[in-house]
Amino acid sequence: MAGHTGDKLIALEAREGTECVRLAEGKSFGAEKSVAGELVFSTGMVGYEESITDPSYKGQILVLTYPLIGNYGVPDRNEMDPLLKDLPAHFEASQIHVAGLIVASYCGEDYSHYLATSSLGKWLKEQGVPALCGVDTRALTKIIREKGSMLGRMRLQKSGSKAAAPITNGITLSNGETEEKPEFEEVEWSNPNNKNLVADVSIKEPKIYSPDPSNALKHPSGRPIRIVCVDVGLKYNQLRCLVKRGVEVQVVPWDYDFPALAGKEYDGLFISNGPGDPALMEKTVKNIQANIREARVPIFGICLGHQLLARASGAETVKMKYGNRGHNIPCTNLISGKCYITSQNHGYAVDSRTLTQDWSELFVNANDGSNEGIRHISRPYFSVQFHPESAPGPQDTENLFDVFLDAVQKVIEDPSMMHQPIKFPGGDLAENQKANPRVHVKKVLVLGSGGLSIGQAGEFDYSGSQAIKALKEEGIYTILINPNIATIQTSKGLADKVYFLPVNADFVRKVIKQEKPDGIYCTFGGQTALSVGIQLKDEFESLGVKVLGTQIDTVITTEDRELFARAMESIGEKCAMSASANNMEEAIAAGKQIGFPLIIRAAYALGGLGSGFADNEEQLVELCNKAFAASPQVLIERSMKGWKEIEYEVVRDCQDNCITVCNMENFDPLGIHTGDSIVVAPSQTLSDKDFMMLRRTAVNVIRHLGVVGECNIQYALNPDSREYCIIEVNARLSRSSALASKATGYPLAFVAAKLGLGIPLNEIKNTVTKVTCACFEP
Repeated sequence: MAGHTGDKLIALEAREGTECVRLAEGKSFGAEKSVAGELVFSTGMVGYEESITDPSYKGQILVLTYPLIGNYGVPDRNEMDPLLKDLPAHFEASQIHVAGLIVASYCGEDYSHYLATSSLGKWLKEQGVPALCGVDTRALTKIIREKGSMLGRMRLQKSGSKAAAPITNGITLSNGETEEKPEFEEVEWSNPNNKNLVADVSIKEPKIYSPDPSNALKHPSGRPIRIVCVDVGLKYNQLRCLVKRGVEVQVVPWDYDFPALAGKEYDGLFISNGPGDPALMEKTVKNIQANIREARVPIFGICLGHQLLARASGAETVKMKYGNRGHNIPCTNLISGKCYITSQNHGYAVDSRTLTQDWSELFVNANDGSNEGIRHISRPYFSVQFHPESAPGPQDTENLFDVFLDAVQKVIEDPSMMHQPIKFPGGDLAENQKANPRVHVKKVLVLGSGGLSIGQAGEFDYSGSQAIKALKEEGIYTILINPNIATIQTSKGLADKVYFLPVNADFVRKVIKQEKPDGIYCTFGGQTALSVGIQLKDEFESLGVKVLGTQIDTVITTEDRELFARAMESIGEKCAMSASANNMEEAIAAGKQIGFPLIIRAAYALGGLGSGFADNEEQLVELCNKAFAASPQVLIERSMKGWKEIEYEVVRDCQDNCITVCNMENFDPLGIHTGDSIVVAPSQTLSDKDFMMLRRTAVNVIRHLGVVGECNIQYALNPDSREYCIIEVNARLSRSSALASKATGYPLAFVAAKLGLGIPLNEIKNTVTKVTCACFEP
């Protein structure tokens, strides 16, 4: 537990039936006050400032399961959003909505982020929100999971009351002597689910938000296309997602008579997220029912908006045991069969068994089977339980806003489209299964690592042994080429047949001719195995063997710097800018184009002769004079010395489902080899926007390259902005894959081997839980 906390303790209590149970005591680091509410937990690793300003948490005491909170501070509260003008740029509401916050360890004033202007604790004090740290949040989460969401209260230590012994993770450290127990303030229990919380958080008067004129969508009449947004606890990022797509949004209060606006020209109805029990929102439900009956505009709902649309359609909602709150929850689209990682925050769900005949399920939770979305079978109405706007969380489903607005535009062009259901991208399940059938192989050759010396780590022994286990589970005969005798991979009983031979093209060719395998894996033996795959690329077909998983052409693209840079440029991503120069004029021109600071290298020279860093043109000229004295050509590159080095382990299946299993941050900045540094998993100084920006890029890159299985992507990130570039992609199991597997408990190599057989992620069982699927992010 970090310092910079208050002097007082806070006692956390829960009500179980009629009994009050003391769960923990911890140090106060927010406002010094006592509160009561519903005790819930969230598993998100980043995004604490977005989470605690989410109106859906109104009246709740939030337990964050991620152990260290506050490390990237809090940005400026007074900076306004450039698009929404009078709303804050970095938050989901103008105030903190959680009743209280509970964390394991609090960073205090030792935060690190270029946008941070204060600590989390200072902001909580400004907003009058109590918080406590030094609590075992794992134990708390286990209690909530087993007993369900419960009423809780945070009782502040009374003034003048003596503190007990020091507290670490909720455990009092005593010296054995009898000590005076601290006394705590009294506070009444409060059940937010019995209150109309929406009335507290909803806008009080209608307000219009207009898009940038440069991308504004126009109605044929010349007016802007307008969406009415029913604010039942609106997150500002939902507003951003609509306005940035060029529509005008009229935000109205929860009880506003929006059906009466029908004659005042609006083109779509959006129902936001929000807190509390949807059964209490009868007035809003009746207004939605009026819109459904009128059948004039498309409808889209999110979270509470989803539940309200379902109730308006005649379905029922139910209280969940402990809800779904986190950023890694997989949801399957029942039309396409594709699985998406989603951000969620809800304690109620739609009971899909009560859907009427005009409605059908759209999404289901891939873990617990609960409903995650519905659609009308003959009208452009749909809703989702998860948060496609993210903030915090992945942006994989943000295109649902495009789906909604596309329906709006189609109805404007042709009113008869109101008799058509929403069209979703991604094809249908039968088409996708036909296009990506299972790979049926009976005998597979696995290429192990090259020869190991005493003292080497042998990371690829882990990868190969996991792959062999996965293949054996599928009933496939496995052959291994590996020259290392004393390894797990070559142990008796693992592979069906082992060749203790060097992993090179000649021996691999001979083994293929001898054994006649159906398939081969080149991605589990490090660079040695990959190089053999490249060498034999044109022979595999004639040898009758199919390359499983990532194809060799993809590997070649990632290995060739020029091909890789072109591939990244084609999707709007960038590698470090570089150029070559044969004279001083070319060098100066290249330097100006790339921009300072630069790193100058003499081509074809050893030992760094004529190399160095240039912060201006004068230094550039001085270094180039030395370099040209040693070499006819000079290489000029953008210097990223001091930038953060970030890595992601990314997984993709044949049906284009993508997840990022682990992200890592090097303790040392760019310029120090990963093998010589300390790697921290997960990253410690990335905000939600940073984390998800790089995650989105990782997914886009792996999809464009066509990787099937696992790969590693490395970034350089400017510590003073969100500028980044891609350093490289390893289209294979890398050393960091073994680290990521051990850090997260996610068996990357095992899953990658199954993916190479054409098995989708959401059909592979999580080997840890045995009941959830492998399409999730630890």
